[in-house]
Amino acid sequence: MDTNWTAAGDWGTLSSTGRSFYPERWQHRFDELRAAHHVPGATLAVLAGGQVYELASGVLHRGTGVVVSPDSVFLSGSIAKVYTATLVMRLVGEGKLDLDARVVDVLPEFATPDEAATKVITVRQLLSHTGGVTNDFNHDSGRGDDCLAEYVKAARDVALDCPPGTAVSYGGLGYVVLGRLIEVVTGKTWDQALKDLIFTPLGLERSMTLPEEALAFQAAMSHLGEPGQDPDPAPVWDMMPRSAGPAGRIITSSGDMVRFARMHLAGGLAPDGTRVVDADAVAAMQRREVDVPDKWTVSSDGWGLGWTLYDWDGVFGYGHDGAAIGQYAYLRVIPEAGVAVALMTNGGGARQLYSDLFRELLDELAGVRMPEPFGPPAAPPAVDMTPYVGTYKREGVVITISPDRIRYEFVDGMKDLSPPLEGELIPVSETVFAATGAGPAFSEGYMPVVFSTLPNGTPVCYVGMRATPKVSA
Repeated sequence: MDTNWTAAGDWGTLSSTGRSFYPERWQHRFDELRAAHHVPGATLAVLAGGQVYELASGVLHRGTGVVVSPDSVFLSGSIAKVYTATLVMRLVGEGKLDLDARVVDVLPEFATPDEAATKVITVRQLLSHTGGVTNDFNHDSGRGDDCLAEYVKAARDVALDCPPGTAVSYGGLGYVVLGRLIEVVTGKTWDQALKDLIFTPLGLERSMTLPEEALAFQAAMSHLGEPGQDPDPAPVWDMMPRSAGPAGRIITSSGDMVRFARMHLAGGLAPDGTRVVDADAVAAMQRREVDVPDKWTVSSDGWGLGWTLYDWDGVFGYGHDGAAIGQYAYLRVIPEAGVAVALMTNGGGARQLYSDLFRELLDELAGVRMPEPFGPPAAPPAVDMTPYVGTYKREGVVITISPDRIRYEFVDGMKDLSPPLEGELIPVSETVFAATGAGPAFSEGYMPVVFSTLPNGTPVCYVGMRATPKVSA
C-alpha cells in the first residue's frame, strides 16, 4: 500500500521527553499488522514531540473498496465517556457543579428502585463507575432534544448492579445521567454543549455526535465475522439510540481524538492557549478513585474520573477503549513522555492489532512495557467451581455458569445486539478465569471472567468490568 500519512501541529509548549516518531517506518508496520489481523481498515494518530502524525491503512468498506484516509471518521464507542467526563469536569472547574453533590440535588427526576440508594449517589460516583448503576439499559427515547430527559425517567425502574460506593461496576446508564446533568446546568443539549465547550475551542472539525453528521465525511463501515477471517460489512452501521450518546457515541477521526487528549496533557489548554478545562479538574480526572477486580478487559487496574488508569512497571498512563458493532477504538496517553496514541478500526482482529501495535509503539516512544495478552497458564490450577455455578442477572444480561462453561446472553432491550456468547472456562487463579470463544474484542480470543463478593455478601460475576449479581444457584 502507498504511504498514507500526514503530520501537523507543532505545539512546542507541550512538555515532551518521548522519542522520535518515524512515520514512514510505522506506516509499513501498521499496514503489515492490520492485514495480518484481518482488520479491513484503520487509522492511527500519534502525538510525539509536540506534533500529531496521522496514518491510515486498508478500506472503509469491503463492499465498496473505498480506501481509508487520515481524515476518515469512525465510531469511538465508550471513549465517548471520557468526553462526557471532561464536560462535567469543565463545569466543576467553573464552580457550576459540585463533584460530591448528590445527583438528585441537581436532577430531582433521577431515581432507582432503591430509594435509599438514590439519595446518596454522587456525581463523583457516576464518573468513577462506583454509583452502582448498570450498563446495558439500551432504551430508545426517541430522536428529540428531550431524549436524555426521557431516558432518565425510564431508568427509574432499572435495578442497581450493586449498592452505591461499595464496588466498581462499569455503568453506561450513569454516563447518560451525567449527560442530562450537563444539559440542566448549561441549558443546552449534550450534543450542543460538547460542540460549544470542547470541539470548537479545540478545533476538532472531524468530531460529531449524530449519525447524519457523519455523511459529510468518509465514514468507516462496521464489519463482523469469524476470528482469523476477513469480516464482511455488518447488516447495520450503528444500532444505538440518540440517548446513548454521552456513554457511547462520538464519531471522530483518530487525529481529532489525539488532539482532544493533547488538551488533557496540556493541563486543560487548547493549542492557542485558551483555557478549556480548569487545570485542577484535569488533574483530578487522572487520580485513582477505585481499584478494579477485572484488571484485564481494558488492561487497567484502576479508574479515575472518566479515565481508565495504567501502571506499566512504574510508567503512569491513562486512556479508554471503545466498541460499537464491529468498530473498536483505543486511546492511550503517557504524560511523562508527552505521548498520546489513538487507534480506530472497523472490524476483524482489532484487539490483536492494538496489542501488537501498541506494544511496539509505546515501547519505542515512551519506554512502556505493556503486559502480555490475557490468557490461561500452560498448567491451569485446579479450582472447585461449586461456589460459582448458577445464574447471574442484571439489566440486559443473563450469565449462566456451569462447572466448566459460561453462557453470556443479551436480553430485554439488548437482545438484538449480539447472539449469546458461549465458551469454556479455564482457571487462571481461584477467582479469575479465561473464557474461550470471546471474539475480536479480547486478546487472543480469551475473555476475562472474575468472581467476587460485594461487601453486603452478594456474589457477583465480572465480565467486561460489569458486576452481575448471582440470583440463583
